[in-house]
Amino acid sequence: MSKTNKQGGALGEALRSVFTVGVMVIALIISYIIYKYVFGNPLFFEGGNPEGSPLPGNYLAIIYKGGVIVPFLIALNLILVIFAVERGIVLFRAKGKGRLNVFVKTLQTNLDNNKIEDAIVACDKQRGSLANVMKAGLLRYRALQNDQTLEKDQKILALQKEFEEASALELPMLSRNLVILSTIASISVLTGLMGTVIGMIKAFGALAQAGAPDALALANGISEALINTAFGIFGSLLAIVLYNFYSTQIDSFTYKIDEAGFSLVQSFAAATK
Repeated sequence: MSKTNKQGGALGEALRSVFTVGVMVIALIISYIIYKYVFGNPLFFEGGNPEGSPLPGNYLAIIYKGGVIVPFLIALNLILVIFAVERGIVLFRAKGKGRLNVFVKTLQTNLDNNKIEDAIVACDKQRGSLANVMKAGLLRYRALQNDQTLEKDQKILALQKEFEEASALELPMLSRNLVILSTIASISVLTGLMGTVIGMIKAFGALAQAGAPDALALANGISEALINTAFGIFGSLLAIVLYNFYSTQIDSFTYKIDEAGFSLVQSFAAATK
């Protein structure tokens, strides 16, 4: 790998880190604004006071009464949606043009017939991650065919190394930010439970200070506290589904890359004396 590629990779990594942190900060700010000025709109509360009781049937006001944890839960769900869309766009672009199965079969046919140039042209047309990896391997394949200084085993090892290096550049891009989805799947429900516990403590504390049991006040307090749990469970379920979906897509994509690379090496070994 050249020095220029390493520098470009380091710069790209830094920009992606800044993007990730920026998205989280912006999501938290937007979530607070939604919580304060949308859910906390005075029109949704009795007497126009957000500190009072929500109007009957107004769920936005009920969510607002969930407390200070609600903005964090909104932020988690917003971050989840943003990175789910981002992963979807990346995987869509990684697939390139046309169906991958058809592209892989085309490559195998060209390799079986030793049509290296046609295979390279097919990669240029496909423009996906698989095509990028295969093109790097095919260019090395063509160069090794004309190399008279290396033995057959050395050529095969050189081709395998080229393929592995090209794969190492492409595959991490596919799974990047999936850790954010898996983290949200874990912490969303825990954050919701924390909000519920805090709400319950406040509800029972207020009931104790009142000096007399008030079933209605207690029921309202518990209802507001459980909003956090509902929010947290929703975010966790959505994150788990999206994480598993994208993981399956990436595994399938990785298998196709390995399959195409194996065909490339086998074809080279068969064609090389």
